[in-house]
Amino acid sequence: MAAKEEEPYEEGGGDGMDGGVGVKDGKKVVVVPHRHDGVFIAKGEEYALCTKSMVVGESVYGENLLTVQNEDGTKVEYRVWDPFLSKLAGAIIEDVDDLWIVPGAHVLYLGAASGTTVSHVSDIVGPMGVVYAVELSYWSGSNLVNMAEKRTNVIPIIEDAWHPSKYRMLVGMVDVIFSDIDHPDQVRILAMNASYFLKNEGHFVISIKANHIDSTAPAEQVYYREIKKLYAEQFKPAEKVDLEALEIDHAFIFGGYRMPKKPMRKKRRPVT
Repeated sequence: MAAKEEEPYEEGGGDGMDGGVGVKDGKKVVVVPHRHDGVFIAKGEEYALCTKSMVVGESVYGENLLTVQNEDGTKVEYRVWDPFLSKLAGAIIEDVDDLWIVPGAHVLYLGAASGTTVSHVSDIVGPMGVVYAVELSYWSGSNLVNMAEKRTNVIPIIEDAWHPSKYRMLVGMVDVIFSDIDHPDQVRILAMNASYFLKNEGHFVISIKANHIDSTAPAEQVYYREIKKLYAEQFKPAEKVDLEALEIDHAFIFGGYRMPKKPMRKKRRPVT
């Protein structure tokens, strides 16, 4: 999916490592940093999100690879990040204010599935970060384990996120929990994991599939109820990003955990 053309992007610095020029299908492609650290924009006939590959030459789920040459002559490989296959990429396309997942971050990913989005989070946090990827399904988990064999910053955990005590010896304290679990009690699951692993004043990202929680209620009503649950579990929602353009009745909530009591800064899109 093409990125919004009106979004201003700045070129990288003069060190030659923050972007570059490549050729795809015989056409020139320029790669520049996105405003979210660790995410990039490939500019050709269309714009596309991408991340800098942790494992050169390795396509995780059939995504396109793009090699560009920097000003100093070095080459860097990027992986195109499709928002139709990864909801986190969709949130970036929809202009989320704060992603929280940044280079060097320690991330607990609940509902890792086969590792499509996990692999891009791995690219973003880089070698100084770590992704603890929890997945219940053995079938999806086998693909996740295979992907993690080549990514030293991904720790696959084949377990039920309902029971964080079972993997408490494997997971350290984290900066961010990303939760993409299709379950009516997903806020409770997030809260239990946060009580074990999320730092005070850390951050969370939770995917809300409204019609999977209550198919009889309007989506906005479901979001409102889930946000109330988050507040009750010591989370402080800061932003809701609707993914209607990509998936019906689906939204992300971004926010903090056990935050100090102070006035919340005015948001462009306040949570309602």
